[in-house]
Amino acid sequence: MYKRIKELRKSSGASQKQVAQKLGMSQTGYSKYETGENDVPTEILIKLSAMYNVSVDYILNLTDIEDCYPKD
Repeated sequence: MYKRIKELRKSSGASQKQVAQKLGMSQTGYSKYETGENDVPTEILIKLSAMYNVSVDYILNLTDIEDCYPKD
């Protein structure tokens, strides 16, 4: 999961600081998610999913399909 979060950020062209600001946290706190030093809370996973327009399952490496699930 940590590698995938980093890959998504880099492919979007954003810095850790920019992503952290969008999430309302410090760059240091966010960087600990990318290194695996801290677990990513569910709330942050959902925000990252929306930010990158991918499913939480994709972030968690449960699938290689990026598409979000449709809401009913």
